[in-house]
Amino acid sequence: MSIKVLVVDDSSFFRRRLTEIIAADPELIVVGTANNGKEAVEKAAELRPDVITMDVEMPVMNGIQAVREILKVQRVPILMFSSLTHDGAKATLEALEAGAVDFLPKKFEDIARDKSEAIELLRQRIKAVARRRLYVKSATPAAPATTPVSAARPATTSSTIARTPAARAELLRGVSEGNTDNVHERPFKPSGKQYKLVAIGTSTGGPVALQTIITALPANFPLPIVLVQHMPAAFTGAFAARLNTLSKIEVKEAVDGDILRPGVAYLAPGGKQMLLDGNESAAKLRIKDDDSPRITFKPSVDITFGTAAKVFQDKVLAIVLTGMGSDGRDGARLLKQFGSKIWAQDEASCVVYGMPQAVTTAGLTDHEVSLPDVASKIMAEVGHG
Repeated sequence: MSIKVLVVDDSSFFRRRLTEIIAADPELIVVGTANNGKEAVEKAAELRPDVITMDVEMPVMNGIQAVREILKVQRVPILMFSSLTHDGAKATLEALEAGAVDFLPKKFEDIARDKSEAIELLRQRIKAVARRRLYVKSATPAAPATTPVSAARPATTSSTIARTPAARAELLRGVSEGNTDNVHERPFKPSGKQYKLVAIGTSTGGPVALQTIITALPANFPLPIVLVQHMPAAFTGAFAARLNTLSKIEVKEAVDGDILRPGVAYLAPGGKQMLLDGNESAAKLRIKDDDSPRITFKPSVDITFGTAAKVFQDKVLAIVLTGMGSDGRDGARLLKQFGSKIWAQDEASCVVYGMPQAVTTAGLTDHEVSLPDVASKIMAEVGHG
């Protein structure tokens, strides 16, 4: 059975090009197109697509507003297409918070090394998110983008997190219609280990997942945190700034030579690799260009995890969150060999279960955790709960 796709963009050229790319795959079918957000809302209700591709900037109603309107009544995965600019990054992050599952650059050459690889990646992304029937059933509107930061700052309890639109969406990811029982609060007993670092790696669905976790940590969180999110260079600065505004801990885009400090989260910059150097008493970050054809992702979870293992050995709590592919598995294996703990997000709360599944299938996972519980369990595990 073909996956039904609705294509939304105000550019007739881009709609036509995207339709051609999607329709060339026998597993995909374009059931309709729309040239603005208002038309997208109407077509989504009429055609009931399995996936929607959505432009951010459009007349009549923009992509962010359209996402909110569609998700009030339908649990459908929405992929955003965005320009790789600072303003485009900010708008795309707002769309993700509104409920979109992922984003792709409008220039296909920015996705991969060549056009054919980029086109195949686009098709794979559509298929991956289509496997999950997502999002909230309620008609509760999301908070407007102009909400003051002081009013928007999340509380730290998991029950409060679950009441925010983005977190509620995450809570219901992958859960069958009307069945949200037993999604979180699974039995958990802290291991009693001593840690020096928390390391988190993620991809598709990661921005909302990271926001859910990082904004729930207290200002006096006792460890440094390194974050690896598959994301273009134009986005990581805006994403780090957004997390910093919303969080009680400090969040920054990592720069070469950063000394790891407790209570600070360091986001790997897009297009580069983030390595750890030094020793557990004086660890610092190295940010490097890497043109190796063997490395698919920049930044790569494997590289950051692997170097963390060499510096901190058995004192890392590593967490692999939602994402396509298997990045993080090899790094997790090295961490495990040194005696560190590996957690993986559970399938029910993932947008795409690929990365956590790869770690779990390899027998590396010490604990599976649902997204709404990650922050509270981190605090309990590191002795701060």
